[in-house]
Amino acid sequence: MSTHDIRAADRPPFDTVLQTMADYVMDYDASQSPLAMETARYCLMDSLACALMALDYPECTKLLGPLVPGAHLPGGTRVPGTAHELDPVKAAWDIACLVRWLDFNDTWLAAEWGHPSDNLGAILGVADWLSRKNVAEGRPPLRMKDVLMAMIQAHEIQGVTALENAFNRVGLDHVMLVRIASTAVAAKLLGGSREEVLNALSHAWIDGCALRTYRHAPNTGSRKSWAAGDASSRGVRLALICLTGEMGYPSALTARTWGFQDSLFRGNALKFSQPFASYVMENILFKISFPAEFHAQTAVECALALHPLVKDRIDRIERIEIETQEAGCRIIDKTGPLANFADRDHCIQYMVAVPLLRGRLTADDYTDAGAADPRIDALRARTTVKENPRFTREYLEADKRYIGNSVQVFFDDGTCTDKVSIDAPIGHRSRRAEGIPILLQKFEAALAGRLAPKRCAALSALCADQARLEATPVQDFMALWVA
Repeated sequence: MSTHDIRAADRPPFDTVLQTMADYVMDYDASQSPLAMETARYCLMDSLACALMALDYPECTKLLGPLVPGAHLPGGTRVPGTAHELDPVKAAWDIACLVRWLDFNDTWLAAEWGHPSDNLGAILGVADWLSRKNVAEGRPPLRMKDVLMAMIQAHEIQGVTALENAFNRVGLDHVMLVRIASTAVAAKLLGGSREEVLNALSHAWIDGCALRTYRHAPNTGSRKSWAAGDASSRGVRLALICLTGEMGYPSALTARTWGFQDSLFRGNALKFSQPFASYVMENILFKISFPAEFHAQTAVECALALHPLVKDRIDRIERIEIETQEAGCRIIDKTGPLANFADRDHCIQYMVAVPLLRGRLTADDYTDAGAADPRIDALRARTTVKENPRFTREYLEADKRYIGNSVQVFFDDGTCTDKVSIDAPIGHRSRRAEGIPILLQKFEAALAGRLAPKRCAALSALCADQARLEATPVQDFMALWVA
């Protein structure tokens, strides 16, 4: 429990966690790690590829554009792949919604989970608008180096906070960490002082958290695809509020009874096992090959390896055995009817059945049309899921952070396949050399599906050159993404 006397009216110093986050954002030179800067470039490319691919889905695009019809902002933030120019708050919503929609952007797994590239909505939302405003007023724009550095810091705040603090255990959703990280970096990009960053961060924690209701049966739904946009845009809004001089709340976390820890974290103190630096970006997990909840990524790889052995014997399958981590059992082991896209891409049985049947797993496989094949549910009904203690242990080990799964198929004649087991998915740092070429293919395919060939060539050349990209004014980079 917090110890501050609830009767005492004297304002305490800002909570240590808030001060540490603010000092990190204000003082840390995120460019000192070449690996982090290079990885941030790949993360930028991958995130915007996800955004372009999401534009193929009307369920997503119906949510984009000005909050009030007609309320565009000439000279505002451009939304990649569209013609929208919006205020930075709504633009942050749209960009993060696009990045997150297909569950195909980067991932961080620890005591808490999340997708740190969700913060790109806030970062680009502020950076493009501010750069265009600066140029119009005769001041220098932000450069893409500033964007990459902000990405590293947002990844770090979200990811390090997630290492030891399981908000999901108390029913809270990880998008809270998006709002907190987005608030911090947005306030810094906007030119906020240390006090203004502190004030904004206190508001971000006081905002509390969305419930995880929309991520779990029986309520799984599409809000999980726009919740990050909502959180990222809220970070921009809070930063803008506090840059007016609006006050902050020093013990937002630790105030007895009324602070975050007592009110929402069941009296537990937040824990931090390492300082903020560039660890998260350097070790980020990319979703390269499959739009699937990350705890199932290696299970999908296993199923694809088994596809040639089972595709002609589907009707002879007696059972499928999946072994996964404890977190996988808790999040994506799902039986019974699956009501929608969001239900299916968070069901490990579904994510294994489809590649066993089809030799692929794409976003289209989660649609109603993709789910219409009755053999999918027939295979799900014959699938068992259990925890493998080694997978759970290595999932939490700092030098591994594996996400292991195994799949084995048994037939009605008593024969079976070998058990296929994969510890680290292709997006893991240990498989970077193997994964980056596939990430680049994903990027090129996304560009080709939405932009003109000349624009695709210009973006590919720019994004392939670290130094040139870093030196590019943000408004020039964003202009290349206008459709």
